[in-house]
Amino acid sequence: MTPAPGVSDAGDAEPLHAPASPSVDAPGLRVVPPPVFHPISPAGLAAFCERVGYGFTDPKLLGQALTHRSWCAENAGYLSNERLEFLGDSVLGMVVTDDLYALLPDAGEGQLSRMRAAVVCSAALAEMAAELSLGQVLLLGKGEQQSGGRERPSILADAMEAVIGAVYLDGGLTPAAELVSRLVAPRLVDAGAPDHKSRLHELAASDPVRTVVFRITEQGPEHDKTFHAQVILDGTPLGVGVGRSKKQAEQAAARDTWARLDREMGELPAREEATNG
Repeated sequence: MTPAPGVSDAGDAEPLHAPASPSVDAPGLRVVPPPVFHPISPAGLAAFCERVGYGFTDPKLLGQALTHRSWCAENAGYLSNERLEFLGDSVLGMVVTDDLYALLPDAGEGQLSRMRAAVVCSAALAEMAAELSLGQVLLLGKGEQQSGGRERPSILADAMEAVIGAVYLDGGLTPAAELVSRLVAPRLVDAGAPDHKSRLHELAASDPVRTVVFRITEQGPEHDKTFHAQVILDGTPLGVGVGRSKKQAEQAAARDTWARLDREMGELPAREEATNG
C-alpha cells in the first residue's frame, strides 16, 4: 500500500527515539527494547512544522502527537497521542478563555461560555487540523487508514489537541498560546455571531427550486492561506467574502449576500438574533 504524503517506510526514516541502554531490574537483567524508528519522513515532519509555525527541540514529542492508538495496536514500542490530547485540551481551553476574557470585557459568563464552546469543539478543531494538513502525517493502523481515518473529524480533532500539548511540553506556554491564538483568532470573529450561512441553506431548503452554492478559492502557502468565497444563489453570483479559513470566508460571503438581498431586493429582512449575555 502506498504511504500517505509525509509517511515513508520505517527503514528510510530518521529515529525519533534515542537508543536505550540495557538496565538492571533486580533480581535479574531486564532487556530494554531496541529504539523505535518513527516512519514519518523528515521532510514530511519539517513541512508540517513549517505549517504549524513551531520547530520542536524534542521531535519525539511531535512523533507521539501524530501517533493514533490504532497504529500502536499494530506496532509495538510506540506511544499513542492520547495523553498529549488530554494535556492539549486543557491548554486550549485556558488560552481561549484568556483570549475571550481580554477581547470581550463587557461579555457575561453565558456569552463567554458559548463562544468558547464554539471555537474549541471537535468540529472547529478538525477544521484547524485540516488547515494544517495534519492528516497527511498521522500514523494510523491499516484498518483506520483504509476507512478514511486521515479525514475523520474525531481523529483530526484529537490529534490537533495532541499537537498543542506537544508544543506546550516542548516549548512552554508561550509558543503553545501563540499557536492556539493564531488558529482560533479567525474563529472568534464569528463565534456567537448570526450564522448567515445556515440561514442561506434554510432559505434554499424552504423551496426546492432554490439553490445555494459556495464557490471557494485559496491563495498563499500551506501555512498562511487566504480563502475567498462567493455565494451562487439560484445560479446568480452574489456575496463575496475573504477569511483565514474556509468557514470564515463562507460566513463573510453569506453575510454579504444577506446585505445585498436586503439592499437590492428588500427580499429577506434580517432575522432578529438572540443577545443573551
